Amino acid sequence: MQTLAQLNNGDLKGIVRLQISENLTSFPSAIFDLADSLEVLDLSNNRLSQLPDDLYRLKKLRIIFCSNNRFTELPSVLGKCENLEMIGFKTNQISYVPSASLPDQTRWLILTDNQIEALPEDFGRLTRLQKLALAGNRLTSLPASIVNCQKLELIRLSANQLKAFPDQLLSLPRLAWLAFSGNPFCTHRDAHEEFKTVQFRDLNLHQVLGQGASGVISLATWKRNKFAFPDKVAVKVFKGEVTSDGYPEDELDACLAVGSHHNLVKPLAKVSDEGCASLVMELIPEDYFNLGMPPSLVSCTRDTFADDLSFSIEKITHIIEQVDDLVLHFNRCKVSHGDLYAHNMLINEKGRVLFGDFGAASKYGNLSLDQQKGIEEIEQRALGFFIDDMLSLCVESDKASAKYKELSSRRLN
Repeated sequence: MQTLAQLNNGDLKGIVRLQISENLTSFPSAIFDLADSLEVLDLSNNRLSQLPDDLYRLKKLRIIFCSNNRFTELPSVLGKCENLEMIGFKTNQISYVPSASLPDQTRWLILTDNQIEALPEDFGRLTRLQKLALAGNRLTSLPASIVNCQKLELIRLSANQLKAFPDQLLSLPRLAWLAFSGNPFCTHRDAHEEFKTVQFRDLNLHQVLGQGASGVISLATWKRNKFAFPDKVAVKVFKGEVTSDGYPEDELDACLAVGSHHNLVKPLAKVSDEGCASLVMELIPEDYFNLGMPPSLVSCTRDTFADDLSFSIEKITHIIEQVDDLVLHFNRCKVSHGDLYAHNMLINEKGRVLFGDFGAASKYGNLSLDQQKGIEEIEQRALGFFIDDMLSLCVESDKASAKYKELSSRRLN
C-alpha cells in the first residue's frame, strides 16, 4: 500500500499498481501523473462517492477497486476507459448501474453488497464477461440479454430478491460456478433440530487456521464439552450479515443438508448464540495441505497452483474418483456446491481428499425437473474444469498413458 504523501511528492512515478486507503473524500488529482504506467488502481476503504469525469486519461488502467466507499451509482466514466476489464465496487450504496458504466471489454464485475435493483437491459453486450458477483443486492430478475454472455463462468446471485430461478443461465455454455441461495424462490432453511448445538461460551478459540470469503476458521478447545467431542476442534465464525457468496445461515443450512460423507470435513455442532453464526467441525489432521490456491487477477475464474506441484496419473485418478463421488452425493441431496474448486480441497500424501466450504452452496430440490437437471449440468462443468486443472499437474512421463487420455475426454478448458 502506498501513501498520499508519496503520491503528491512524485515518489511513485512509473508505478503499475497503486493502493491508497486514507479516508479520501475526493479523487487525488496526482494519480493522473501516473497515466503512462498505472494499470491497477485500488481506492478501497475510503469515503469516495465520485470519480473524475476524465478518468479515461488513465489509458493503461485495466483494474479498478473501490470497495467500501460511498458510491450510490456505478460511475459512467468507467465505460470510457478503453482498457478497463476488471471492476470491483463491493459494499457501497449503489442502487443504479447505468449501461454507460460498463465497458464492452469487462471480464470481471464485482458489485456485492449494494442496493442494486436491476441491471441494464443491454447487459448481454458484455460478451467477454467471465466473473459476475452480485450477492447481497435487491435484484428481482436478470435481463434477458444475459444469454449473450457466452463466456460467463462464475456468477453469485445469493441474497437478492429474485422471484424465480433465472432460466437464462441454463443456456450459458461455460457457466460452472453458480450461487443463488437466499432468494424468494428458494426453499426454506431446515431447522436441523437433530443436529447438536453448543454455545460460544463453551469454547476457547486459539490461532486462526484459515479464512475464506465467508468466514474465519480457528483452532478451539472446550471449556464445557457436554457431547464428548474431540478435545481439539475447528470453529468457523461466519463474516457479517452477507458475504460475497450469500447469507451465512444458508451456508450452514446447506452444509447440514448434505450430511456426512467420507470426503467431507465433518460438522459436529452449530453455535446457538444469537448474532454469532458459527459451526464446530472436526479438526483436519496436520498432514493435509491445500490442493490449490484461489484464482488470481490474471486467471480470473481458474485456480492457481504451486509451481512445483505435480502428481502421477494414478494419484490424479484417485483424486478425481473421490470428487466424482462427492458430486454424486451432492446431486442426491439436491444441493449445488457452487464452488467446486481445488482451493476448497485439502489432500494428504496418499491422495485422500477432504472438501468443505459451503458458502456458495444452494439447495434446489424445490425447482422444476428441467431446472434441477440444468443446475446439475453446471456442477458437472465445474468438475470438467477441475479435471482439466488436475491433468495440468500430471508428470510428463504419464501423459501418454491410457488413463490420461480417458480423463482428457472429460476435461473442460
